Amino acid sequence: MKKFFLYSAAFITAIIALCLLAPVAGLLISGALLAAGLHYYTESKSTFGKVMSLVVALAGLVSALSNIPGFIGLAAIGVLFYLYKARKNEKIEFLPGKKEEEDPFTNFEREWANLNK
Repeated sequence: MKKFFLYSAAFITAIIALCLLAPVAGLLISGALLAAGLHYYTESKSTFGKVMSLVVALAGLVSALSNIPGFIGLAAIGVLFYLYKARKNEKIEFLPGKKEEEDPFTNFEREWANLNK
């Protein structure tokens, strides 16, 4: 029964994500406008160039903030990714940290314990 609910939720989320694919593309374009405006603002030497870059960045910001269906589409894609990982029983790390094997102090302690045996 758990698999049935998991597949049902994934199916509904996939339909929502597909329906909101165009607003997500619009959100991507708005974000690109915002990023381009901020990039050219930092690179510009003249006052006119800075003002025009800020106008482009503000247009991208207003466009991105007013695109609520795009944010819902992004959330649906995120939930779909989570359900896909849950189906495969994979652990999802939102903030990946250092693994124990990569920590040099843990390796040192393990080797020191092996030497003292």
